[in-house]
Amino acid sequence: MIEVNNLVKRYGDHTAVDHLSFKIEKGKIYGFLGPNGAGKSTTMNMITGYIASTEGTVKIDGHDILEEPEAAKKCIGYLPEQPPLYFDMTVLEYMKFVADLKKIPKDKRTSMIEEVMDMVKITDMKNRLIKNLSKGYRQRVGLAQAIMGYPEIIILDEPTVGLDPKQIIEIRSLIKSLKEKHTVILSSHILSEVSAVCDYVLIISHGKLVASDTPDNLGKLAQGSNTLEMLIKGEKDTIVQGLQSVEGIGDVTVEYNKDQDLWETKVTSEEQTDVREKVFYKMAELNCPIYEMKSKKISLEEIFIELTDSENNNAIDSENNNAIESENENEGGDKS
Repeated sequence: MIEVNNLVKRYGDHTAVDHLSFKIEKGKIYGFLGPNGAGKSTTMNMITGYIASTEGTVKIDGHDILEEPEAAKKCIGYLPEQPPLYFDMTVLEYMKFVADLKKIPKDKRTSMIEEVMDMVKITDMKNRLIKNLSKGYRQRVGLAQAIMGYPEIIILDEPTVGLDPKQIIEIRSLIKSLKEKHTVILSSHILSEVSAVCDYVLIISHGKLVASDTPDNLGKLAQGSNTLEMLIKGEKDTIVQGLQSVEGIGDVTVEYNKDQDLWETKVTSEEQTDVREKVFYKMAELNCPIYEMKSKKISLEEIFIELTDSENNNAIDSENNNAIESENENEGGDKS
């Protein structure tokens, strides 16, 4: 659905997006992650044709966004971080205006407006002026304009900003339902949101793609993704040497817990390797009883920090070309 090739955006001497390439497949929800200033919003703005790239190309369903802008933009519904609202309009007036802009057939316009307003739960607000709505409801109106016309691709930049917890749950559920008929690209700083909603996660740092995979598989790109934490009784050297002899175990760290008279032990193992049974039998063989054992699954937050750490970026193999990136860390600069 989307092909980005060698995309670059410069503002003077600053490079916001640095030779970015990726593809977006149909029928999935993609999560777009990166630190502030990483290039997320800038990339989204270039994909939608809101700003032009310095170099590279963007194709939407085969249409170049610069050479065939009208055909490309017909495929896209876009919610920027700041929703494009007219505050002196009522919600219903604004939705009619959006339907007109998107050239929705007149015989379908009324029913589609009602459907979309119902989807995002703003029907009760249809006669309210937008300027009198809370930030959360303004966000919902912005989401409604993105969905209007049911475009094949829906791009959402921080869609749950300003919503209360109940509204966030409702919008997340709505976003999940959208993938039945749409391809969704979601930019968010809420990592738990990306884990809960997205099928695929794309992480960028300094305008470059550093990782792209499913949330579950991203742990493979992070060091020490499999960690086993234990409380063990016995001699320290015996415990350490015994664990180091177990096939598949990497690092072993041991620290004495004086209150419990036990050794707090952590071991890391190779990717996709479960060493719990081997560890149990080895400690039993050495007469070192295990009082507690738990596997620690690396969180998306930890993965995010590790992959966007400038010291680690060069160590990440970014051969996955299925990604998404962009962020407006620009104040001023030539946007043409």
